[in-house]
Amino acid sequence: MSIKIGISSCLLGYAVRYDGGHKLDHYLRDTLGKYVTFVHVCPEVECGLPIPREAMRLVKEDEKIRLVTIKTKVDYTEKMVKWSEEKIKELEKEELSGFIFKSKSPSSGLKSAKIYSKEGKLIGTGKGIFARIFTEHFPHIPVEEDGRLYSPELRENFIERVFIYNMWKEMEKTGKDYKKLIDFHTKIKLTLLSHSEKHHRALGKMVAECSKDKDIFEKYFSTMMDALTLKATVKKHTNVLYHIMGYFKKILTNDEKAELKALIEHYHNGFIPLIVPVTLINHYVKKYGIEYLQKQYYLNPHPIELMLRNHV
Repeated sequence: MSIKIGISSCLLGYAVRYDGGHKLDHYLRDTLGKYVTFVHVCPEVECGLPIPREAMRLVKEDEKIRLVTIKTKVDYTEKMVKWSEEKIKELEKEELSGFIFKSKSPSSGLKSAKIYSKEGKLIGTGKGIFARIFTEHFPHIPVEEDGRLYSPELRENFIERVFIYNMWKEMEKTGKDYKKLIDFHTKIKLTLLSHSEKHHRALGKMVAECSKDKDIFEKYFSTMMDALTLKATVKKHTNVLYHIMGYFKKILTNDEKAELKALIEHYHNGFIPLIVPVTLINHYVKKYGIEYLQKQYYLNPHPIELMLRNHV
């Protein structure tokens, strides 16, 4: 079953922006699009506004955020809110595993929508109307803005979260079983460690005591998604790589150990990307048949063609 990701329509090349243009992102459409199914959404057009149309912005008035046209001051807040609440019901049926919002958009901006005072002064940034309603309704679905996805680290983090979120939901469909939870946790242990040692320990404790807690699935899922939002840094990845190397302690030759250690250090010092030591580790895992590592999601988290670890 294909992974579904919601996305602002203009990012796929649909000419739906206020000026009649689009903001096509070739990586999203042509590369990521080979591995996911996009569900495109344009709040302005779908709520009934024309193409082209007068530009709008967010205005803070009496502690409330309004969606108002810039020149004629027409207030579309209620129209957008009503449409968004109805659209959310439709999107529930799509079983999305992520959403990519258009940055700076007054309807879809996730963090960067500009907010103005009634007098027209820029006073801050925040969520667009639709983005706010979406994230409040789907608090755990991985979300990101297109602009932030230009960062290799944020892009890798977002897509990793999408794949794991989808994997969890597919597991849940087969029934909430303690053994499945234990297997799932075992599979993503190193991934969790690359994001947060604290969450890694907490989730391990949860799983060890899972049969005693009737709400374990909800608690585990919430804590796991919180962990995955934390950035996996070079330092954290280096820690995981050395942790993995420990499994080969009595297996690798001295030359193989030296080669792997050198690559890990080169990665740590910023000379090579993460994909290089991971590729060698995968070679050793296959060569020596390390069963625990063969199951680790960390070593093969997403299609290599996405080249996400070539730049982190």
